[in-house]
Amino acid sequence: MAHVAKYKKERVEELAKLMEQYPAVGLINMEHLPASQLQKMRGQLREKLLIVMSKKNLIKLALAKSKKGEMKELEKYFEGMPCLIFTRDSPFRVAVTLKRSKSTAAAKPGQTAPRDLTIQAGPTPFSPGPVLGELGQMGIKAGVEKGKIVIKQDKLVARKGEKITKQTAAILQKFGIEPMEIGLNLVAFYENGLIYNSEVLDIDDKKTQEQLRKAASWAFNLAMEAGYPAKETISMLIGKAYRQAEAVQSAAKPDKE
Repeated sequence: MAHVAKYKKERVEELAKLMEQYPAVGLINMEHLPASQLQKMRGQLREKLLIVMSKKNLIKLALAKSKKGEMKELEKYFEGMPCLIFTRDSPFRVAVTLKRSKSTAAAKPGQTAPRDLTIQAGPTPFSPGPVLGELGQMGIKAGVEKGKIVIKQDKLVARKGEKITKQTAAILQKFGIEPMEIGLNLVAFYENGLIYNSEVLDIDDKKTQEQLRKAASWAFNLAMEAGYPAKETISMLIGKAYRQAEAVQSAAKPDKE
């Protein structure tokens, strides 16, 4: 780092020191995030994590300097405009917090569709006019009923991963569809020698809760079948044994002629 300017060396030292102080270090992509939104989120999340922005090459140097060898692998996850976050909390709890803090926004031309975007069939608030022609140009089947435009059939206007055109962005906005999310996009997290990517960290609360409920139900049923005594099963096992004993007793009684 002999050729690196003094202020850059100091910045790298500062980042490397933070990497040693915090048990969990995350990488986020701040591309397309408005400055006003960043300041708002910084205020909201101050108690949970520290957000530190720096130039990409300085972050790389700090990662290379870190004593936590595995942390250097975060460099492989650089996307767009990388930024570091530091926390003492669980990476999974932080991921959920960041996901919940996002807000929706209209799509702009040139942005990438985050999912398949469809104009749904059904009534619209639009009166016949130029909108009908715009829909036709997009291949959207529409007609007029009771003085209002009606979409006759669902129409996929952009597939996930495709660039959104100016025409598509305008149609989506007319229909009030805001497919984009504004927020801190978590890319990866380092903790205790392990790196979790965004797919691992993306937890669906409802799906996870349902999986836990099913697992608890299966475990309870298995314990009952195995006759395993526990606080949750003992009363039902005793009741089951009593009923079985009654059944055996009834079967053993001689039939009265």
